[in-house]
Amino acid sequence: MERSTAISSQFSSLSLIDTHCHLEIDAFDPDREAVIQRAKDAGIAALITIGSDMAGNIGGLDLAEKYDFIYSSVGFHPHDAKDFTEEIFKKIKGWVTSRYSALTKDMPPANLPLDKEIGPLGKGGMGGGKVVAIGEIGLDYHYDNSPRDIQRQVFRKQLHLAKEINLPVIIHSREAQKDTLDIVKESGIKKGVFHCFSGDLEMAKKVIAMGFHISIAGPVTFRKSLTLQEVAKAVPDEYLLIETDAPYLTPEPYRGRRNEPAYIVHTAQAIAKIRNVTLEDIARITTLNARRLFHIGKMPETGEIAYKIRDSLYLNITNRCTNRCAFCIRFHSDYVKGHNLRLSHEPTEEEVIQAIEDPAQYREIVFCGYGEPMLRLDLIKNVARWIKQHGGKVRINTNGHGNLIHKRNILPELQGIVDRISISLDAQDEETYNRICKPDFGNAYHEVLNFIREAKKVIPDVSVTVVTAKGIDIEQCRRTAGKLGVGFRVRNLDIVG
Repeated sequence: MERSTAISSQFSSLSLIDTHCHLEIDAFDPDREAVIQRAKDAGIAALITIGSDMAGNIGGLDLAEKYDFIYSSVGFHPHDAKDFTEEIFKKIKGWVTSRYSALTKDMPPANLPLDKEIGPLGKGGMGGGKVVAIGEIGLDYHYDNSPRDIQRQVFRKQLHLAKEINLPVIIHSREAQKDTLDIVKESGIKKGVFHCFSGDLEMAKKVIAMGFHISIAGPVTFRKSLTLQEVAKAVPDEYLLIETDAPYLTPEPYRGRRNEPAYIVHTAQAIAKIRNVTLEDIARITTLNARRLFHIGKMPETGEIAYKIRDSLYLNITNRCTNRCAFCIRFHSDYVKGHNLRLSHEPTEEEVIQAIEDPAQYREIVFCGYGEPMLRLDLIKNVARWIKQHGGKVRINTNGHGNLIHKRNILPELQGIVDRISISLDAQDEETYNRICKPDFGNAYHEVLNFIREAKKVIPDVSVTVVTAKGIDIEQCRRTAGKLGVGFRVRNLDIVG
């Protein structure tokens, strides 16, 4: 086990959650305690051991009771659906309800927004319980170990239970995409995860549209898993989870050996490379998502002033904005790449500088955040001067309304203290811009174009961005950027930062 020890020392500063493993099965009987310790040493903040039959449910419950950082789910796998009885159903229901004794008081309303589904947390998550989901449930038409009609009946019954007590579901679907999606849709369930996702990008989009998370397992590290890698790249941050499914689906470089939770770092590394972010970013994003979905541990309570993505530091200096863009993430989440950006107050210059610490350690410092930074022009100028004096580089991400906000050409005031500026063009014409961005100002689109022209005169690196939202003509926007003589970048609708 020398390799596992190396993993532990290399990644001990990370915080990851393995959302799906089977620690209770006999493959771990010889060294279960050592496996659990290696998971802790590797930075696993929590793991969920998944029930799939009666023995698995009981074993998972026992482990969850024994270890603070282990949680469990209870359910009946489609392989064993033929053995499902009313007596088994009563036991599953009892395990759940005994841990949620005050359901109507402790559980959040089913229609509460995703970011607000946080109840009384502590040991065992919500309400003190260690059962965090119903699962593993679903359909498996590959092996057909149980008749398909019985699989569907058992699946529906467990979905109904999950909806009744407002728990997320953990879904297994293999070669049964249409039936799985149809049954989930008719159930009305809107929170859960499609574990060890094996579908294509089209299925992933349908799953996400229903409000479900996508969990990526070890096969994403395999050289030939191109479809899964495509999915791993495209899943929006707020719907991404990772898992081991240990002892199965061992990632490279341990493929062919028994899988274990400590190996999740290799899956996280592969996803980070595919998404062009850091391992730290993936750990933060997926851990936040797991905490939020399964109500495990504490959520960040205050908005961050400075937050790191890849090797850049972003500054969140205001949540106010002069646009109300239809695609803006701040209207449905407080989080960007695992960072809480909902400010309790607008920070002072001193607070921003203190949050930055050493500017030279970052590729660049970016004024961005959850609002339009140009609303705080004086702070930008003073902090940018300080950054430059201390060896840092400065970028501003803006909607281009700075001159409208301050009723003068502010660009000359940024000369020498801003290295790059990225301006949101976001539409090919005024009518589309007004419809999508809903600006506070009249004639805003033409003023944005003028802002771009003026920026070219004083800032070394100027580019414009557009989002792949419905109604935006990307190629026409590209031609506009070419005529203006500035750089051009397309941002996918669901990818921020």
